[in-house]
Amino acid sequence: MSSTPEYNNDNIKPEPILSQQDHEDGPVPPPNVDDAALVRKIDMRVLPMLFAIYLVAFLDRVNISNALTMSMPTDLDLYGDRANIALLIFYIPYILFEIPSNIVMKKLKPHIWLSGCIIAFGIVMLGQAFVQSYGGLIATRFFLGLAECGIFPGSFYLISFWYKRAEAQKRFTMYWSSVIFAGAFGGLLASGIAKMDGMRGLENWRWIFLLEGIASILIGIFALFFCADFPQQASWLTEDEKAAVIAKTRNFEDDEVSVTKSDLIASSKDLKLYLAGFMYFTIVVPIYAFSYFAPTIIKALGYGTIQTQLHSVPPFAAALGLCVVVAYFSDRLNIRLPFILLGQILIIIGVAIMLTTHGKSHFSAEYLGICFITMGAFSSGAVIICWVLMNMQGHKERSIGSGWVIGVGNAGGIVAVFCFTKDDAPLYHRGYWILMGITLAGVVLTLLYALVIVRDRRRQVRDEGKVDKEKVLSL
Repeated sequence: MSSTPEYNNDNIKPEPILSQQDHEDGPVPPPNVDDAALVRKIDMRVLPMLFAIYLVAFLDRVNISNALTMSMPTDLDLYGDRANIALLIFYIPYILFEIPSNIVMKKLKPHIWLSGCIIAFGIVMLGQAFVQSYGGLIATRFFLGLAECGIFPGSFYLISFWYKRAEAQKRFTMYWSSVIFAGAFGGLLASGIAKMDGMRGLENWRWIFLLEGIASILIGIFALFFCADFPQQASWLTEDEKAAVIAKTRNFEDDEVSVTKSDLIASSKDLKLYLAGFMYFTIVVPIYAFSYFAPTIIKALGYGTIQTQLHSVPPFAAALGLCVVVAYFSDRLNIRLPFILLGQILIIIGVAIMLTTHGKSHFSAEYLGICFITMGAFSSGAVIICWVLMNMQGHKERSIGSGWVIGVGNAGGIVAVFCFTKDDAPLYHRGYWILMGITLAGVVLTLLYALVIVRDRRRQVRDEGKVDKEKVLSL
């Protein structure tokens, strides 16, 4: 039986005629499907498992930032820039294999690929708990990057097929918030683990990797049974429900379509992809800079190890609150651009505060600057991903596009790991000026991407002669 959804006269046709209601709300689903109930069903089945997967994945990726405030640098002889290089090595396989990973996920099905990735990630994390040298740390960081390369772009790629544009931002933000929870929870967890130093002969930083590696493996096993696939493959939906999802998201493309070399070449000529990738790059730099170095920066304010971990939580909590508010209004107004610019402005203000107050005993002002940077970076990042992916259509565009944009964007992690180095401590002026320059460049790229969207949308509407919100590019 073909995996392409079948339609008959009693259901809906592949190319529905757009009425006035269709112009405003998208194609009408089959009459016996309650759309609100269907969306709730999808929310409960798709999002929780993906949230858990990336929560442990991001937690495992950045937990080294907490370990670096303990005895890890001394135990592994991490002098000079060695700690920064260990952070850097993660991104080499992580960036290179994101597009191939999406293609493999499409062939193997998401529940198999994503669960395999997180189990492999957990196994490597267990190995990192027992490294005895700088070389061992470098090796485990490389394989962590290889194991995780498919999780983030693959999850966004999958989510984009389940929701129409007006529903997407809240769901993308719900998934994205796993990153923020990881940042906040990582600090709380590390403050507790810091007290385990010497337990069973292991340093406290080793317990971080050990416990989180075990959690990753357990989540990966659950994901094998509970992670959702694409709508056409969902055995937990009725045929009418599948038809309703496909109709409202306008994803009529054959489920078994394959990405070819010509598709890759065609994508390489799309200006929007380049602008989107570098736009995301400019927001990833502050995201990773503060995910990795917030504990280090906070410790420079004069706090002890446990107080440092606890004080790293509120900035991420504030970021989560702003992300929720932005997601609500972005979907309600069906627009993304102003909310991205808002986040970028917060980063600029936060960096300006740090440049003018850091090292002058203005603890409250400095802490506010850290909160502003974290809030702006995480809120903008969630909207950028949704904006870019929901302006793509079908498996080919989204598998290539999500891998490319997130791959190029995550190259920002390479810059981020060298923003705050020991030779620039404790004021870190060089790092803050890097963040300022990159964020200003991000504002320019965001506006350029919006101009290209306006140009292509006008051309699209002119050529098709009709308005379909789920197909026409949006701001």
